[in-house]
Amino acid sequence: MLFLHGNGERGNGKNELDFVLKHGPLMEAWAYKKDLPFIIISPQLHMFGMDETTSYLNDRDTTTIPRRLEEGLPDREPFFGTPETMDGAESELAEYVTLPNGWDKVDQDLMGMIDHVLGNYRADSNRVYLSGLSYGGFGTWHLASSYPDRFAAIAPVVGWGHPDLMEPIAEHDIPVWAFSGGRDPVVRTKYFYPGINKLEELGHTNVRFTTHEDMGHDAWKRIYGGDDLYNWLLEQQLEE
Repeated sequence: MLFLHGNGERGNGKNELDFVLKHGPLMEAWAYKKDLPFIIISPQLHMFGMDETTSYLNDRDTTTIPRRLEEGLPDREPFFGTPETMDGAESELAEYVTLPNGWDKVDQDLMGMIDHVLGNYRADSNRVYLSGLSYGGFGTWHLASSYPDRFAAIAPVVGWGHPDLMEPIAEHDIPVWAFSGGRDPVVRTKYFYPGINKLEELGHTNVRFTTHEDMGHDAWKRIYGGDDLYNWLLEQQLEE
């Protein structure tokens, strides 16, 4: 499984690498001892100068990263507050533009990591999965659209896909399970619909879209903290 983190976990150098353990499947497997039968590739996206314009990248603290305990499990971080009302559907989106300094800037590096793991570990090339949250959710759509023959399934979490990305995904019939938070003020649910509708228009039927109506942007905590997503991924594989 290739996991792409969100904007808050990017970094420059070894001293900031632990932030990739802050959220997602790697955190669940390490800190919360979830038995996940995957080789998890969890790279860290470069800052690309984002720390000069984004205050929360400078205010973060490594003491908030969950640590693996010899006995028991660490306390879980509380969910964000969710004062937002739930969203309706959006019918149209502007022309596709990638997020600034996002995962698309390193897509060849990401594919190189996958190839390295397939060549050096006991991994199955027909069962390569892709998931990511927030910035990584957007990156998941982009990478799947750019390399549609490589992934057995994708799970973008709180990151929507533009309709312009959908044709390769539909052509290769990549199973999709997308997630949003119904009260997310950052990545609003309504922007998922144009891309999901485009997949349907293209005849792609192996698509799930789940909205956690009571959740905000950090719906990923519930999604990666449960079992349903992992069980679904393990059911998917490329045809021989």
